[in-house]
Amino acid sequence: MEYSPFLHILHVVPSSHVRNKLFVFCIMLSLWVYMIYCCVGYCSTVPNLTYSPARRHENDAAADNRDSSLGASRDLLNNENELDSRGDEWNEVRSEAKAVDDNAMSGFLNETESKKLPQAIIIGVKKGGTRALLEFLRLHPDIRAVGAEPHFFDRNYDKGLEWYRELMPKSSEDQLTMEKTPSYFVTREVPSRIYSMSKDTKLIVVVRNPVTRAISDYTQTRSKKPDIPSFESLTFKNISAGLIDTTWSAVQIGMYARHLERWLQFFPMEQLLFVSGERLITDPAGEMARVQDFLRLRRVVTEKYFHFNPTKGFPCLKRPELNTKPHCLGKTKGRTHPNIDPQVVRTLRDFYKPFNRKFYKMTGHNFGWD
Repeated sequence: MEYSPFLHILHVVPSSHVRNKLFVFCIMLSLWVYMIYCCVGYCSTVPNLTYSPARRHENDAAADNRDSSLGASRDLLNNENELDSRGDEWNEVRSEAKAVDDNAMSGFLNETESKKLPQAIIIGVKKGGTRALLEFLRLHPDIRAVGAEPHFFDRNYDKGLEWYRELMPKSSEDQLTMEKTPSYFVTREVPSRIYSMSKDTKLIVVVRNPVTRAISDYTQTRSKKPDIPSFESLTFKNISAGLIDTTWSAVQIGMYARHLERWLQFFPMEQLLFVSGERLITDPAGEMARVQDFLRLRRVVTEKYFHFNPTKGFPCLKRPELNTKPHCLGKTKGRTHPNIDPQVVRTLRDFYKPFNRKFYKMTGHNFGWD
């Protein structure tokens, strides 16, 4: 057979040094292609990050809040976005972009999604546990909720319903849109305004022992304003006579029956659900079952989503499908209340008893605060 350079090349076996170089080159080429693929995929699915009116509102809402949180006695309920909680509000706005549910991410490019007015609203109460409930609900794939408090029906009503709609996240026809603003429950004009938007709106109120709630409210304010008067001096008009100052908001909010009367002028009791703030700590899955039934949703958020943190003294959230570390709801959890004179606590407890009993009768539920 004649000698052929071409056949000779075909039969040459590359050296181990050349093989190693080829192997490294192939790996680098594969990684480069994969990185380009990931970048293209990310750019095509990431939501629009332009500075929209909704995003501007979230920032404004953060700046508007003026009531801070020191915390409660081993308490889940102290991350409310209230008047002075600017830091918490900013954290919430930032985390909203970061913690968008997996189901929401998959639907950003879905043309059937649109912004809707909320069909359900968490209307109260401050320091009751509304932030905890909202975060629990946001685990549900059939709920889309705005994180920052819109304060539309009490502070921004003059801006109109279209402005309000723009604050809402996009949702599909099968998803429920929600928001939470705890001050709605105690604001006189709000029931009629929500009724004017939709008489079918479902309303959720997270309530808590009014004495503990008042102390938590005071503790939150004191964390931002350390020089405020003592709890005792703010509670009484005349401390020697034991006369309670019902004009102080921390006391007034806990008179639940009085506030509920205004809501019942517009909405039937069947459209209101009262959630126990205490049970959100001791039995979050049980309370969430009630909420999901009320909203006519599948019972998706069950006990497997909660992990009790014995150090902090409240449940943290986990995603069982991801097998990740449990996520606790805020750095402000677990702080202690100031020491309050036991006689003041007893006087407050006696003051609230008739309001509590009337509230139990109106709602058909004994919350066990007496």
